[in-house]
Amino acid sequence: MRNHPDALMLFAAGFGTRMGSLTAERPKPMIEIAGRPLIDHALELVEPLQLSRIVANLHYLPEPLIAHLEPRGVALSLEEPEILETGGGLRRALPLLGEGPVFTMNTDAIWRGPNPLELLRGAWNPDIMDALLMCVPQGNAFGHAGAGDFLLDKAGRLSRGPGHVYGGVQIIKTDALHEIGKSAFSLNLLWNLMHDAGRLFGLEYPGRWCDVGRPDGIALAERLLERGDV
Repeated sequence: MRNHPDALMLFAAGFGTRMGSLTAERPKPMIEIAGRPLIDHALELVEPLQLSRIVANLHYLPEPLIAHLEPRGVALSLEEPEILETGGGLRRALPLLGEGPVFTMNTDAIWRGPNPLELLRGAWNPDIMDALLMCVPQGNAFGHAGAGDFLLDKAGRLSRGPGHVYGGVQIIKTDALHEIGKSAFSLNLLWNLMHDAGRLFGLEYPGRWCDVGRPDGIALAERLLERGDV
């Protein structure tokens, strides 16, 4: 089994309910930021890695994403009749992703700075890590409400608590997904297992990041792309 990621999962199945009317007739990854769909900003970061497989999970209003992604060679994992959340969706897509660790990436954020995927790949150590999450300092995270998701110690290990914001990009081993006896579940359940084993790690992002989960995040993200700050 390979120990380094050569496949990536794009999470694109969600309902986008926080976007209100903007997602009434289109899925959130197709909302435009600076004239381009959100998912294209994600794919721009993926392309330099030259991975062998890119997979997107779909559920809500999948047709625009199918038409947009299939010509670009992205494999599609359609979740029906029910949405499976991040953990269940990743497990469903494993036949398309293959064995070994994979990248996963949310499609509702904008990054300004070094490519977070390349940084993760450079820091990945499968001997001690089961997951490596890209974590953003509070001062560099825009459009995010809350006190943060994780505490990052000097060795890079993560624990729950107010501090860094999870930026929605990671490398993760998928074996333990089969130990979770639910069809729909969050990756938080898998992270908890890895944390308890001392194998959940984080990497601090040196650039800026913007959550585009709400309508006001669109203007913030566009200012970040234009000016480098908001």
